[in-house]
Amino acid sequence: MEKEETAFETLLVAVDFTKYSKKAVIFASRLARKLNARLIILHVIHDPAEAPGFYVQKGNKKKYLKSMDEVAEGMMTTFMTKLRKAHPNEAPLKKAKIKLVVGTPAARIVEVGKKEKAAMIIIGSHGRTGLTKILLGSKAERVVRLSAIPVTVVKSSIKKQAN
Repeated sequence: MEKEETAFETLLVAVDFTKYSKKAVIFASRLARKLNARLIILHVIHDPAEAPGFYVQKGNKKKYLKSMDEVAEGMMTTFMTKLRKAHPNEAPLKKAKIKLVVGTPAARIVEVGKKEKAAMIIIGSHGRTGLTKILLGSKAERVVRLSAIPVTVVKSSIKKQAN
């Protein structure tokens, strides 16, 4: 029997370690479970081409530089450990493939989605609108514009503060 064209074998979820990413990963895990799809969790290390990326390690009396790759790997490990602990019954989350790549986030997310033959890209959004969106830009919006693969944006609205 031939596979259906609409089969969802792989879902790619892009993360930046924020609470918005957590929401997107849980959404993606639940969707992957229902669709019996594999889950890839991707973080793009935004490293400017003209200078190597380093972070100063915080919380250490002796300050030393760590490469962005090392820091991102540690952040991904911590992010996934916390998510898996908070959601122990999410099988796709336990089996998820973790991927770290370097580059410009929107372009690399779309590129990895194509390379991995993802049926869908899932990304969290801060839910900014108006001037803040224009000034800060939106990675989610750029992914939607660049991708030939369907993109699901998991939105989180920003609560307005009372004056």
